[in-house]
Amino acid sequence: MAEENQNDLLAYYQEQCEKLKKENMELSSKLATCEYAKKEAEENLHRIKNSLFWKLLKPFRMIRVACIRLGYYRSPKRIARKIRDKRIEKKAYKYFGTQSFPDEAERKRQSETVYEREIIFSILVPLYNTPEKFLREMIESVINQTYPQWELCLADGSDAEHAYVGTICEEYSEKDKRIVYRKLERNEGISGNTNACYKMATGEYIGLFDHDDILHPCAFYEYRKVIDEQAADYIYCDEATFTKGQINKMITLHFKPDYAIDNLRANNYICHFSLFKKSLLQETELFRTEFDGSQDHDMILRLTSLAKNVVHVPKILYYWRAHAGSVASDISAKLYCIDAAKRAVADHLRNYDIYNTLITSTRAFETIFRLQYELTAEPKVSIVIPTCDQTEYLKKCIDAIESRNTYGNYEILVVENNSKKEETFAYYESLKENPNVRLLTYQGEFNYSKINNYAVKEATGEYLLLMNNDVEILCNDFIKELLMYAQRKDVGAVGAKLLFPDNTIQHAGIVLGLGAHRTAGHGHYREENAHIGYMGRLCYAQNVSAVTAAALMVRKSLYETVGGLDEELAVALNDVDFCLKLREKGLLNVFTPFAEAYHYESVSRGLDYSGANGERYEKECEYFRSKWKEILEKGDPYYNPNFTLDRSDYSLNIR
Repeated sequence: MAEENQNDLLAYYQEQCEKLKKENMELSSKLATCEYAKKEAEENLHRIKNSLFWKLLKPFRMIRVACIRLGYYRSPKRIARKIRDKRIEKKAYKYFGTQSFPDEAERKRQSETVYEREIIFSILVPLYNTPEKFLREMIESVINQTYPQWELCLADGSDAEHAYVGTICEEYSEKDKRIVYRKLERNEGISGNTNACYKMATGEYIGLFDHDDILHPCAFYEYRKVIDEQAADYIYCDEATFTKGQINKMITLHFKPDYAIDNLRANNYICHFSLFKKSLLQETELFRTEFDGSQDHDMILRLTSLAKNVVHVPKILYYWRAHAGSVASDISAKLYCIDAAKRAVADHLRNYDIYNTLITSTRAFETIFRLQYELTAEPKVSIVIPTCDQTEYLKKCIDAIESRNTYGNYEILVVENNSKKEETFAYYESLKENPNVRLLTYQGEFNYSKINNYAVKEATGEYLLLMNNDVEILCNDFIKELLMYAQRKDVGAVGAKLLFPDNTIQHAGIVLGLGAHRTAGHGHYREENAHIGYMGRLCYAQNVSAVTAAALMVRKSLYETVGGLDEELAVALNDVDFCLKLREKGLLNVFTPFAEAYHYESVSRGLDYSGANGERYEKECEYFRSKWKEILEKGDPYYNPNFTLDRSDYSLNIR
């Protein structure tokens, strides 16, 4: 028996050695590629800087840099956006600030609403040395709620120098018996003090409220509505960060998507104001002290995973005060939050049997994460590339896959359709010598859906990567980045971040209803690649309604289950339709910004929407709108209804 164990152990270590050798080879390959690219860039930079033209422009460059530093220089595009943003900012006060508070008639209507049964909301507020002004404003924002069935649980860990905290709380408690106050023997931090609040709670629903923030007067009423209408057991809303002690001095308006598990793992976007059914708690305590600093993220991950119906109220009902020392003001005020958040996400993933995930901060924010899942296997990926002439782009596409990609188990299916140039067929002849490439021919007029459906039948891979012939991958782990999500059983399609050659964004996820035709459009379209996106969205993998088939990975069995691409959609919207079919099956579609490629967009077929092409496009749009009428009317769950559908830059829908 001992000998068998030793043999098993030896085999295991040999396997691990081989794995490490393979990883070392991959890393060496990446390093060599990077060093070559660096050397090439340095040589190009040297040539530019030593050119006569560059030297002649030096005075103008110096003037421009000085203007930028002094704030005088703005591009026309930036000036136009600045003017528009200022106009929207002024209107935002009316829609989202104190002017959005109910008048007396509306307050009376809401407060006198009769419900079938009584539900009490227990609002938990841990106190610690809270400034008097903040404390009074917080308490009064609860007292002023139009929904009257609540209790405010205040657990006070303040020190002796801040004894006024207790005096103020007792003052309010004597006037309103719904306010319950308890002085703690010692301060136990946010987690401990909140858990003390929780022990005081008697309500069916629990709400979490920070001691220095403010609630919209209609918050409880809006939450009660979705409990009755949608049987919500976990609820959250949009929120604003304000400064200078005035709600209308909003510095950030955070309009959130509906519940999105991949977004939440990468970024605690739910944050405030969470209200949930008390029965969701399986532990005796609300917060776990081992996650102090990110106890709310840990709690939200746990409870939303258990909830039957997480509901988002797309209204600003919570005002987060930014002041010196608050996390809203500066995350560096509490650096331990970053480590706690990473540990909370890792612990959450273990409950889904997901291990060995590398979690790192992104350029957007320290607590917005990149998650690199471990591949559970190395399945074969069939890369399907329909093509018609344009050999230059096809060659660039295939060469990039072959030279930059570190994932070894793949095949490339080049699907020829109606090429005419001799050079195209000469290139096909050269491809026959490549064991990774197979050439297929589809007879008939161009129909993107039919071509891909035909090719998929010939594919031998467990996974498919639909790719346009004008896509050039830019990162070595392109296939891995897509596969790490596609391998999950809860995921349908996975899409990449695609750039135009000028490094502006072509694709970063698709939004339903966006654009003039109100079918679908690309979010963050034509934004600079360096842009972090709305609330950092260009910096982390997230759930979206659809992704483009210009670079889309999906399990072959799922492709077949939903019937592939709809052949009625020959050119437009077939990928969106496909993703919605996956969504109907309860699967998630994911966009990841870490699989990056250039997309020269439709060089083979063009983007001509005039004449017959225009008629076909209109017909396909009408077919799509009719097929998905109910879905389009509901709106995109990952795109807040407060955003306009006329623009792709997450502008507010304020007229």
